[in-house]
Amino acid sequence: MKRLLLWAAGGAAAVLILLQLVPVNRANPAVTREVKWNSPQTKELARRACMDCHSNETVWPWYGNIAPASLLLSSHVVEGRSRLNFSEWDKPNSDYQEVERNMNRGSMPTWDYMMIHAEARLSADEKARLLTGLKTTFDNDPPIARQQGDFGG
Repeated sequence: MKRLLLWAAGGAAAVLILLQLVPVNRANPAVTREVKWNSPQTKELARRACMDCHSNETVWPWYGNIAPASLLLSSHVVEGRSRLNFSEWDKPNSDYQEVERNMNRGSMPTWDYMMIHAEARLSADEKARLLTGLKTTFDNDPPIARQQGDFGG
C-alpha cells in the first residue's frame, strides 16, 4: 500500500511538472475602442468586479504563472473577453440584458474570482449602482450587437 501511495504521489508530481510546460496566453491585446462610460464611478465598480476578465487590461496575478491555476485563469479570461469586452467595443459584445441577467443570477462575478479578489464582492448598493450605470452606459454607447449564439472567438 505504501508503494502504491508513493507511486501515485510521484505520478501526480510528474503531471504537475508537465502542466507547467503547457503554454498559456497571458497577453493583453491592444484596446481597439473602450466603452464610453457614463461616469467614473461606474468604470471603477466595473474595474473592481468585471474588467480582469472582460477587458484587455487584465491584471495577471502571480499564480497566473503556475498550472493548473494558470490554465483555469486563462480560460476564464478568454471566455469572458469573447462574451463582453469593454476594451473592444467596436466588436460584437453582449447586450445589457445579458449582463444584467448574469449579475442578478449571481454568476458574475464568478464565485472563484470573488474568493480570491475580495474587492470584487460588491455590496447590494454597489451592485445596484453598477447595474444602473451599465444600463446608462449601454444606452448611451451601445456595443455592436452579437448574433444569437455567437460568443466571439
